Amino acid sequence: MMNSETLTKQDVVEFLRSANVNPTSQRVEVAYALFSAAAHLSADEIMQRVNAEYPVVSKATVYNTLGLLAQQGLIREVIVEPGKVFYDPNTSAHHHFYDVESGRLEDIPAHSLALPDLPPLPAGVVVERVDVVIRVRRE
Repeated sequence: MMNSETLTKQDVVEFLRSANVNPTSQRVEVAYALFSAAAHLSADEIMQRVNAEYPVVSKATVYNTLGLLAQQGLIREVIVEPGKVFYDPNTSAHHHFYDVESGRLEDIPAHSLALPDLPPLPAGVVVERVDVVIRVRRE
């Protein structure tokens, strides 16, 4: 995870290069918007941040870049409900609370949630990762 407090666009360029991602200017802008926010953002929120200063990044470019970053393991896609995806720059093991009323996503440290037993796995597969999203709302 990158330090959002001191992050520069040059840091993003070097980070992308280290992950064998060609750092085009548009990819750098998209990655910078996400990593500098250090928050869970939707593709639309990222596009708004990018186009506030660089108004030539299309929605397709934002989605393609986010897909590439996720594929390379640089970010995580967090699907909270059908059609509602957040992009998380924190790739360490953790889970999430999702406030269904505000749409806010909050990290839960992995050690705070114990899953003592998983069901038997189908033949020929192994667990890659367990992602838990706990949906909450005000009483």
